[in-house]
Amino acid sequence: QVQLVESGGDLVQAGGSLRLSCAASGTIFSINAMEWYRQAPGKQREWIAGITNGGRIKYADSVKGRFTISRDGAKNTVYLQMTALKPEDTALYYCAANRLPQFDLPNSDYRGQGTQVTVSS
Repeated sequence: QVQLVESGGDLVQAGGSLRLSCAASGTIFSINAMEWYRQAPGKQREWIAGITNGGRIKYADSVKGRFTISRDGAKNTVYLQMTALKPEDTALYYCAANRLPQFDLPNSDYRGQGTQVTVSS
């Protein structure tokens, strides 16, 4: 089993920045991709960024150029640096991990509880 714990969510003004963290523990050797999703109230889950162990990175168009995903292998942590935040970025952000080196699968192998990001206008 893999446990994922997110942190870093906060209330921020539009145009501001935040860095989210996702710390993984457990049988992390089985994980080959980690990614971030978000879900706003009343909306469907939105995949936003992913990174594989091999270093492949992909972003959703909605965050490309503003968000950066990275990882620290020594700390078993994946980060999401968010800049130029907009009110529409307000959502619960959570990370997920997959045994396959693939993103946005119908069902993630593991998922965290999430951290709230609120962007005020």
